[in-house]
Amino acid sequence: MAPRFSTIGVVGAGAWGTALANASARAGREVVLWGRDADAIATLARTRRNDAHLPGVELAEAVTPTTSLIRTASCDAVLLVVPAQASRAAAEQLSPHILPGVPLITCAKGIESRTSLFMTEVLEQAVPHAVPAILSGPSFAADVAAGLPTAVTLAARDAGLAEALAGALGSSSFRLYHSDDVRGVEIGGAAKNVLAIAAGIVGGRALGASAAAALIARGFAELTRFGRAFGARSETLTGLSGLGDLILTASTAQSRNYALGLALGRGRHSPGGALTEGALTAGVLVAMAQARGIDMPICRAVEAVLAGRSDIEQAIGSLLARPQKAEA
Repeated sequence: MAPRFSTIGVVGAGAWGTALANASARAGREVVLWGRDADAIATLARTRRNDAHLPGVELAEAVTPTTSLIRTASCDAVLLVVPAQASRAAAEQLSPHILPGVPLITCAKGIESRTSLFMTEVLEQAVPHAVPAILSGPSFAADVAAGLPTAVTLAARDAGLAEALAGALGSSSFRLYHSDDVRGVEIGGAAKNVLAIAAGIVGGRALGASAAAALIARGFAELTRFGRAFGARSETLTGLSGLGDLILTASTAQSRNYALGLALGRGRHSPGGALTEGALTAGVLVAMAQARGIDMPICRAVEAVLAGRSDIEQAIGSLLARPQKAEA
């Protein structure tokens, strides 16, 4: 009997899309990897290498690069591996081709800035006949593509579907935990990116390991307050997609959000001019928190720095000058 999800479509042939294509192939699936650039896809099909995004990584034999959205959307499940702010447009492109009931799994970590919608809510609007899910957790594309041990969370509202998808995509090196707490997984991925920028600023200012640890602990308290206000479960927030992902992205310049904070802390601009998910999410995250009366001083300080309303020294001073309070 054929497995329930024998073919996997991956929309987005960047580093993370390529890594997830390889991981899906390692799990025994046939994979179709879509990219919009015909020349790049032709090169990828010929060389089996995506050196522009993942130098030195070979594309698995079971992965077929394509520029055909129809072919990609005809798979048993589809991973949408594009940035958060581009997810709606990509999903709308997919919508005419994807069959009713097919799982559409967002792999973006953010909140749509224009609408204040979480990623699965964007999918529900853009592709109402698909079944939204989300994959998130502490993972770098290079590690996943190379088959290094990694664990993430896959969430869908239907717990049985989440379990089936986790089983279809997981392998000995890519472990998927399943959950039906979609909102908790979404919030962990979005908020930790903003906090990782703050951690990078601490590193860039050379404020020390003690300050870095305090930043992660108090930042996680902010993430938890935000998550609980939106119905997330505590065990999700303390799991891979929340605390786990925060620890990873707030501790190394391999994270683009941390690298941005590091550059800002050193008085430089964004490295390479790259836009990061955290920078694009900070404004909407803070606005949503303020609308619900959620105290998020670290995220608020990051947003003020990114918006140019505060410099680094002012932001640090405002945090250190906050009134003494009980830890909660």
